[in-house]
Amino acid sequence: MVRAAREVRQAAVDAGALAPAIRYAEEGFPVSELIAYYWDRNVAILRAQHLPGAFLETYAPNGQAPGKGEIFKNPSLARTYRLIAEQGRDVFYRGGIADQIDAFMRANGGWLRKADFEKHASTWVEPLSTNYRGYDVYELPPNGQGIATLQMLNILEGFDLKKMGFLSADALHVMIETKKLVFEDRAKFYADPAFAKVPVKWLVSKEYATERRKLIDPARAGRSYDAGHSPVNDGDTIYLCTADAEGNMVSLIQSNYRGMGSGITVPGLGFDFQDRGEMFTMESGHANIYAPGKRPFHTIIPAFVMKDGQPWLAFGVMGGAMQPQGHVQILVNLIDYGLNLQEAGDAARWQHDGSTDYDHPKMTDGGYVYLESGIPWNVVADLKRRGHDIRTDLGGYGGYQAILWDAKNRTYLGASESRKDGQAAGY
Repeated sequence: MVRAAREVRQAAVDAGALAPAIRYAEEGFPVSELIAYYWDRNVAILRAQHLPGAFLETYAPNGQAPGKGEIFKNPSLARTYRLIAEQGRDVFYRGGIADQIDAFMRANGGWLRKADFEKHASTWVEPLSTNYRGYDVYELPPNGQGIATLQMLNILEGFDLKKMGFLSADALHVMIETKKLVFEDRAKFYADPAFAKVPVKWLVSKEYATERRKLIDPARAGRSYDAGHSPVNDGDTIYLCTADAEGNMVSLIQSNYRGMGSGITVPGLGFDFQDRGEMFTMESGHANIYAPGKRPFHTIIPAFVMKDGQPWLAFGVMGGAMQPQGHVQILVNLIDYGLNLQEAGDAARWQHDGSTDYDHPKMTDGGYVYLESGIPWNVVADLKRRGHDIRTDLGGYGGYQAILWDAKNRTYLGASESRKDGQAAGY
């Protein structure tokens, strides 16, 4: 009786929560400009793979991706949401939807089974934090890359970035070198803690940051760095944040990986599967090696900041390996340089690439640095003199949204990425 009553209450909650999504899926919504661009690119890539299932039927119903301003409808997804609203989450993990997925996978050579859905359990985790110049920055622990942000901030705290100057060569140089150092640890240690001994406390400690900071040459870009030696000896992403009148703030991120994910779409369900398993490695002995029941290393990291024990900022930056780099740049812009919430996101960004990674061999050439056009030419020239391989790119610098609590005026401030389709709105 108690369980039945609980299920009825949960179904009522699900029905209310899913109603807007059901309406949009049935009635459609106009596709925005940037989403239309990426959608078209993904459809072209996945069409060429001749995947089984209903990907093209679902996401290219007229033979091509919907264009800017076109109304896109997904009646199959609406039916799936209605089932969940009516029958609760068990219909997905233990009922008819799981049965459909199981049958499709068996028929097409896939390995997912209903038993995998039945065994799935989401987990509550304690966020990790470090204090950066009086601000407590919170990130999620591995198997994600959130602690890369904390490691970078700990190293950067030893440099006077404000004195160096906003977008100066000195400041950009130490930030880029810091990223290189931290990403070596990211490649070696970050994995599912249920399967690997991840030395989290050591990685995010101030003492470790002090030692790593000494490796940075202020005059020269590093060609290669080694990961730290652990003291432990045991053998396309979306981001949104929201806040309510009661002071609750939420920082949320989700991704299918590689744009639209795997492209595997079970007919009649209206969604395709993510592709995060790609981020396992097959290197024997590696912390992130593939194993049954294991969660792969992943890049999606929402963030939160407290000031004087009170909520201050919910924010995120989409974009794979750009995310921790973006988090650090946003926080430095806000805390060190005093930019406002929108300015912090609109400011020109840098992105370092070529670090050791799950799909990239050990960095021996220093990698390369993408710079946006807003960075002054004399700064670019100075970075080149220090040995940085500088490149330019129109994209790849992430997508930022944020909500900040103004404790003095007891109001919220919102900001949204000018590089993406997004908005800050109050209701």
